[in-house]
Amino acid sequence: MSDNLRGSLLMIFAMLGFGIEDAFFKAATGTGGITAGMATLQFGLLAMVLYAVYAKAQGVPVWTTAYLKAGLMIRTGFEIVGRLFFALSLAYTPLSTTSAILQAAPLVVMLGAVFVLGERIGPRRWAAMVVGFVGVVLIVRPSPSGIEPNAIFALLGMIGFAGRDLATRTAPATVHAAQLGVLGFAVVSLAGVVILCFEPGMPALPAPGAALLICGTAVSGVLGYTAMTYAMRTGEVGVIAPFRYSRLIVALILAYTLFGERPDAMTLSGAALIVGAGIFSLLRDRRAGAKPDSALHRLS
Repeated sequence: MSDNLRGSLLMIFAMLGFGIEDAFFKAATGTGGITAGMATLQFGLLAMVLYAVYAKAQGVPVWTTAYLKAGLMIRTGFEIVGRLFFALSLAYTPLSTTSAILQAAPLVVMLGAVFVLGERIGPRRWAAMVVGFVGVVLIVRPSPSGIEPNAIFALLGMIGFAGRDLATRTAPATVHAAQLGVLGFAVVSLAGVVILCFEPGMPALPAPGAALLICGTAVSGVLGYTAMTYAMRTGEVGVIAPFRYSRLIVALILAYTLFGERPDAMTLSGAALIVGAGIFSLLRDRRAGAKPDSALHRLS
């Protein structure tokens, strides 16, 4: 098996893990009866413990002073925003809509790389960005009365993740992937606490069924994150990265079979535009000989 094939299969497995993670979380906050805040807190704590065990197994310290460096602090701030609003979007917005809007994150990263990092892109990738953002508009469908409030959760979550991915470029190279996992899921826990502060009533422990669903969320999330880390370090990034869009296919299948969602033609058209624009941009990067550590590729 070639490195490119191995990396592509790992990326597909990672996206399957993330799709299952989202479905578990949505089920827990829907029929499971657990609030979005408690679900996010429990998910973050469980995944953080799993990554701490993984770090120890790798002989890597769980805590490092690099967490306090400016690059990682900025990354952490964006991660809080992304995790907070993504959790709310999963809880209150159709899974298919949330996942489709999330796919625009690489395009926002590319836009940020131009204005923040001074990278240059050609007219074709500018056109791809415009097409991708048109896809987002088709999904959100703003009207004279405004945007659907719950859709704003998905938009803010996507922007938070894009900022996190862009800030990853400034993170110290000495930080191990396991340490980034511990930090990332500690941020998920913090996002859960923030959501809990705004939820009515006193926090309550989840019922056994909901707790089991959140355990599934944590395990599938950690497996997905780990598989993606290995995927991005195997083979050519330009070949492997486009397979991250398979997450949307997984989400649409799970949304249809588990939650009875039926995305309309405009939502599907918008999702197709976003995915098409993202894949085109990644392939243009590959043809242009972009470095594997460019802002568009260093997504986690």
